[in-house]
Amino acid sequence: MSLHGALDATVSAAIGANTEQAFVLARKEPAAGGCINRSQTLLGRDGRRFFLKLNKADHAAMFAAEAEGLAELDRAGAIRVPRPIAHGVTGGEAWLALEHLDLAGGGNGAELGRRLAALHRVSKTHFGWHRDNTIGATPQVNAPAQDWVGFYRDRRLKYQLDLAQANGASHALLANGERLLADLPAFFSGYAPVPSLLHGDLWSGNHGYADGEPVLFDPAVYYGDRETDLAMTELFGGFPRDFYAAYRQAWPLDPGYTRRRDLYNLYHVLNHYNLFGGGYGGQAAAMLEHLLAEIR
Repeated sequence: MSLHGALDATVSAAIGANTEQAFVLARKEPAAGGCINRSQTLLGRDGRRFFLKLNKADHAAMFAAEAEGLAELDRAGAIRVPRPIAHGVTGGEAWLALEHLDLAGGGNGAELGRRLAALHRVSKTHFGWHRDNTIGATPQVNAPAQDWVGFYRDRRLKYQLDLAQANGASHALLANGERLLADLPAFFSGYAPVPSLLHGDLWSGNHGYADGEPVLFDPAVYYGDRETDLAMTELFGGFPRDFYAAYRQAWPLDPGYTRRRDLYNLYHVLNHYNLFGGGYGGQAAAMLEHLLAEIR
């Protein structure tokens, strides 16, 4: 059996076992799946479809964490996600099979805002999660903590700044990063967020609509300040205005959100610098200058 034949057979068997209905693959079609993974739509002889993500074998833990994150979001019952079916490693390739959803149509941004607010109402007694996962291809450390400021400082910003140093970031960026870490409590005066269930990577490309129903996918799940999800929705293109209005109506934001928005988005811009380089380093440096000016 060829390498791809073994993969097809293994994935098909796993889908059959986990859906309790035998799956016989009829054909595969390439699918859009982001800049990190290769993706396919699997079409069965019985008409069923599944979405398959593929990467090198060393990405198996990333797929396992994504599957757990989708399951956590699904259990919340607040917003639809593609349900994870199976994952594994076959012939040097890691794979993740998901429910296939047709996301070609549009939907109601206000309903998305309301459902995201409902998702954020799901809480735990601590920040973080029971396992690490990834933000893009970068490891994301989720070791639980009771203190949000310390969690965000050490497991988010400092982690990315350490990577930036290893990637040759400028002295000015790193020096200002150290200053920001030391002054981080200034952004949280009178504000103590609860641990909310987060999508974790909520840019505009990670949402859609299936039959008009809002859908989230490609998460980087953990429990943290809900403002981090809202901040990222404004980073790369933004969401529709009715989304923000409905979210705020369902759960108003603290007046200090606009000060913390760039603070939370700095994490993602630093991550983009560490993944892709280019102009993201300059963008992160400018954000650091602006954030430090806010508290001087």
